[in-house]
Amino acid sequence: MVDPVTIAAGASAVSGMMGYKGNRASAKSARQVGEYNAQVAENEAVLLQRATRDQERNLRINSERLAANQRVMTAASGVQMTGSPLNALATTFFGTEEDAALIRSAGNIAELNKLSEAALTRVQAGASAATFRYKSYGSLLSGASGMAEATTLK
Repeated sequence: MVDPVTIAAGASAVSGMMGYKGNRASAKSARQVGEYNAQVAENEAVLLQRATRDQERNLRINSERLAANQRVMTAASGVQMTGSPLNALATTFFGTEEDAALIRSAGNIAELNKLSEAALTRVQAGASAATFRYKSYGSLLSGASGMAEATTLK
């Protein structure tokens, strides 16, 4: 028959080992989840970049349509493309360039925010993984301490 002190010492050692393995698995999981979330944020940054490019392209297409319409209307009225009609066309062009710059700027800021989010996610995942690693060492020490305590009771 095995005495209760030996059982307690063995149980303490097994408990410490299980805590160690569980916390190590949690550390690995925290790293993997963090990396996945960071990659999602980076993918969103790429999508934002594409959306910005598409939005700018659509602005330019619509602006070209407006400028073409202005030219046609001016030509249909028999007026030369000088003076006020030319100023209207120039205003359309420069307004388009200003709007395009604003679209690019907003897109760059949104993209940078996503990339920063990805970096922060990786840092947080690393910190979480480190916490679990330290807990795993604590589990081993606790198990060893419990085992030593149980064996000194003999």
